[in-house]
Amino acid sequence: MDQATKPRVRTVALLGASGAGKTTLAEALLHRAGVLTRPGKVEDGTTVSDHEPEEIARHISLSLAAAPFTWEADDGHTYDLTLLDAPGFLDFASSVDAAVAAADVALVVVSAVEGVQAGTHLAWKAAADLGVPRMFVITKEDKPRADFHRVLDELREAFGEGLVPLELPTGEESAFEGIADVLAEEAYAYDPDGRHHSQPVPQQLTEEEHRLHDEVTEEIVSHDDEQLEAYLGGEVPSIAELEKTLAAEVRNGEAFPVLIASGLTGVGIDRLADLVCELSPVPTESVATVYAGDTAIEVAPDPAGPVLVHAFRTVADPFVGQVTLFRVLSGTIHAGDKLVNTTTGTEERLPGLFRMRGKEHLPVDEAVAGEVAAAPKLANTPSGSLLAGKGAPGGTSLRARPGKARQPVYGLALEPVTQSDDDRLSGALARLVAEDPTLEVDRVADKTVLRGLGDTHLAVALERLARVFSVHVTTSPVPVGYLETIAGTAEAEGKVKKQSGGHGQYAVVNMKVSPLPHGAGYEFVDSVVGGSIPRNYMAAVQKGIQEGMAQGGPHGHPIVDIRVEVYDGKSHPVDSSDMAFRTAAALGVKEALVAAGSVVLEPVSRISVTVPTSVQGDVMGDLSTRRGRIADTESLEGGNVRIEALVPESELARYVLDLRSITGGRAELTMEPDHYDILPSHLVPA
Repeated sequence: MDQATKPRVRTVALLGASGAGKTTLAEALLHRAGVLTRPGKVEDGTTVSDHEPEEIARHISLSLAAAPFTWEADDGHTYDLTLLDAPGFLDFASSVDAAVAAADVALVVVSAVEGVQAGTHLAWKAAADLGVPRMFVITKEDKPRADFHRVLDELREAFGEGLVPLELPTGEESAFEGIADVLAEEAYAYDPDGRHHSQPVPQQLTEEEHRLHDEVTEEIVSHDDEQLEAYLGGEVPSIAELEKTLAAEVRNGEAFPVLIASGLTGVGIDRLADLVCELSPVPTESVATVYAGDTAIEVAPDPAGPVLVHAFRTVADPFVGQVTLFRVLSGTIHAGDKLVNTTTGTEERLPGLFRMRGKEHLPVDEAVAGEVAAAPKLANTPSGSLLAGKGAPGGTSLRARPGKARQPVYGLALEPVTQSDDDRLSGALARLVAEDPTLEVDRVADKTVLRGLGDTHLAVALERLARVFSVHVTTSPVPVGYLETIAGTAEAEGKVKKQSGGHGQYAVVNMKVSPLPHGAGYEFVDSVVGGSIPRNYMAAVQKGIQEGMAQGGPHGHPIVDIRVEVYDGKSHPVDSSDMAFRTAAALGVKEALVAAGSVVLEPVSRISVTVPTSVQGDVMGDLSTRRGRIADTESLEGGNVRIEALVPESELARYVLDLRSITGGRAELTMEPDHYDILPSHLVPA
């Protein structure tokens, strides 16, 4: 196809709170474009986007889904649109980040019933942080309690200036039948097939529509000096001129159009597709930023340029293995091409190319700059990787623009059900982490621990672990890494004496054990004189002391922060050995701990919580009930406050879940280990 006649490419991130209607909206767009003969329903598990069993069971989106379609817009051009439907549930914020990283524009979906929610703020901030143009679409105008004006006020209060409402609903709830075009000052009524016809603006809307027309016109021309001067001189710009100016403002992040559409009735769906096409940045304006070392490099989406591909999401498919979703930043790629992962230096061959529409694979011959496509079996290309061809700018030292770091703050300990599960657990978890960078695997007290953003995040990950990888586990809370130290100074004798005929075992170690400051670790002092313990056994003595510390104190926790001075001992010229002195030293440590007693040390984490100022008191009060100590507070822009506190780790197991309840999901939380402190005696298990 000639380049001039190829469809214009747009990638649209479909974002918003869970339940706002994103998936239903995607179904309506696909149906109106002729891709679907009938739209699916979330309740029935028949939608294109929500096709995973975990999504169907819960009736919510849990992973990023792509849905391409072709649209003949009313500007006379053909557009190749790819919707990236991202979940709105807070546990799956990494999918929002991935969608935004690959998008030309973010379409933030807001319910006319529920209004602005935590997921709305998440979507807005994710797009704003990467400088992605934003538009709003208000859905569910046909539902009971729908209130367009209330939601518009909420949007203005939450996101400030720059909102440009381009449409008004004609009727609401059961009376919702169409929309009024603010710029054209005419109304559109919708037929059952989703097509519209013009009609006069309803009388009850005339005054409001005209007032809003003037406000929107002034808002648009205010960003263009030449157009503003003409407007103030009495010249009225045409609709085409206003839309052209508005498109530039959307691209520059100065204006954020507000549209209306109903995924169930089809009202406004065609207008939504038209305006997304016309107001989104054209591909040549969607310049990507990558890095070579600390140097930022802008990559223009030139189909004839050097190949550079951004793998923004990987998915474990039970039939074809790993599938990698990517956006071509520059150049043109074909099946069979060989590219180099710029992070690992590994060469990857593209065994095939296809576009994904939900779970459906649509084979393609090539993918050009600006397009989203997929390839199977790129085993060495985790999410966030760049793949480069020969001549790529910056060579093979490039890395993608870093996304937002979302720290895993909720964990579960995993126990394989069978030996076969145990053998395959590590590899399966590595595959899950390659899919989702917000999952993390570590070891605590000999337990494998999986961490994520919340309980639903981990529940879904473990269901996929069983379904896709056939690895089954049981779960338990993450064990708290308690330690012990000696309560005072004590002298002890460790003694091994075994003679049962033949070669025996004999060793005596006399020691004084005393506490060290918290965090000091372990100190060994050799005060033996006169050769009561031969020098060649002293290394075994040290090893035995450390083994005794690791075996734990009276409460069963590893011993730390002690000073052990070995000042005397006894040996036998025949029956002494390294093993005898190791055993004697370990027994001596245990005896000293029994004599002096021990105290339990608990890990304390430093947490940082960013919340709206309105809930600051509630959050700080909750922290005090968790034995937390406030270290600092700082007022931030946008009506938020950052609270830093020191909180015992044992009080934080479900903290992220309780924090969401307190703040309505409007909190950002980070945790990091800070120090150990003495566990109050009344909390030490008997």
